[in-house]
Amino acid sequence: MNELYSNRKNVDIDPSLHNDNRSARAFRTKKEEKRYWILLIILIALGLLSSYGLLVHNNPVPVDSPSFIPVVRRRLVALIAMIITAVCQSLSTVAFQSITNNRVITPSLLGFEALYSTIHTSTIFFFGAGTFINFSGVGSFLFQVIVMVLMCLILYGWLLSGKYGDLQLMLLVGVIIGTGLRSFSSFMRRLLAPSEFDILQARLFGSVNNADSEYFPIAIPIVIIAVILLLVFSKNLNVLSLGKDVSTSLGVRHQLSVIYTLVVVSVLMSISTALVGPLTFYGFLVATLSYQAAPTYDHRYIFPMALAIAFLIITAAYFFMYHVFNAQGVVSVIIEMFGGITFLIVILRKGTL
Repeated sequence: MNELYSNRKNVDIDPSLHNDNRSARAFRTKKEEKRYWILLIILIALGLLSSYGLLVHNNPVPVDSPSFIPVVRRRLVALIAMIITAVCQSLSTVAFQSITNNRVITPSLLGFEALYSTIHTSTIFFFGAGTFINFSGVGSFLFQVIVMVLMCLILYGWLLSGKYGDLQLMLLVGVIIGTGLRSFSSFMRRLLAPSEFDILQARLFGSVNNADSEYFPIAIPIVIIAVILLLVFSKNLNVLSLGKDVSTSLGVRHQLSVIYTLVVVSVLMSISTALVGPLTFYGFLVATLSYQAAPTYDHRYIFPMALAIAFLIITAAYFFMYHVFNAQGVVSVIIEMFGGITFLIVILRKGTL
C-alpha cells in the first residue's frame, strides 16, 4: 500500500506528465492567436489599399475637377459589387464545407452556375437577342435569385427532409442536375447565330461589370441578414463540422441545422451568381487559404479571415489587371485558374474527395 501511494505521489508531482498548454479556447496558444490578429489586420489593410487604388488610380479627371467625384462614384459601383461577392462566396463556401465535413467540395455542386447559364441561354435562344439585352434590371435580378433559391429548396425538401434524407445523395443529385443543365445550355448555344453567341458569351463570364447599382438596395439587405444568421449560428457550425454522429450526440439537431445552413448558403450563392455571374473556384480558393491562415476550429474567427482574404483577392486582381497589365477581360479567368490549380493541388495531396 505504501509503495502504491508512493507511485501515485510521484505521478502527481511529475511535471512531464502534465500539459499546461491544453485548452478549450479557439487557438492552441497565445502565439497563434496573436499571429491570427496580425495577419487579419495586414489583409484588411491591403484590401483597403487595393480598394483605394481602384477608386482613384489612373483617374483621367484631375482631383480638383467637378467631374472627379462622378468618376469615383462609377468605380464605386464595381467596388460594392466586389464586396458583396466576397462576402457571399467566402462565407457560403466555408459554411458549406463545414456541414458536409469536406474541404474539397463547394456550393457550386448544387448547380447555381449551371442554372444561371441555362436562364440566360434560354432567354436568347427562345426570345432573341433583343429580349436578352432587355433582360436586365431589378425584375431580372429578382427572377434569377428566386429561381435559384427555389431549386435548392426543392432539392433540400426532397432529399433531406424525407425518411431517407442523405446529404451525400443530395450533392450527387446536384452534380447530375448541374451537368444536365450545362449540357442543355451547350446544345442551345451551338444553335445560336454567331452574333447572338458573342452577346451571350459576354454575359456568362463572371465579372463585376455585370452588376448594376439598381440591384444593391435589394442585394445588400438580404446579404446582411444572411451574414448575421450565419454568425449567430457559428457555434453550431463548430459542432456540425465534427460530423453527424458527434453533433447528434452533443445535442445538435443535425438534419434541421444542415437544412438551415443550406438555405442561407443558397441565398448567398444566388445573390452572388445573379449579381456578377459564375465564379466556380473563387470560393474554394478563399476557403482553402483561410484554413491555412486561421488555425482554429471556431467559425467566429474563420469567417472574418475568409472575408478578408476574399476581399483582398478580388480587389487586388482587378487592380493589377485593370491598371497594371491593362487586361480587363481576364480577371475572372485568372481567379478561376488559380482556384482550379489550388483545387488540383489539394486533391493530389489528399488523394481523395
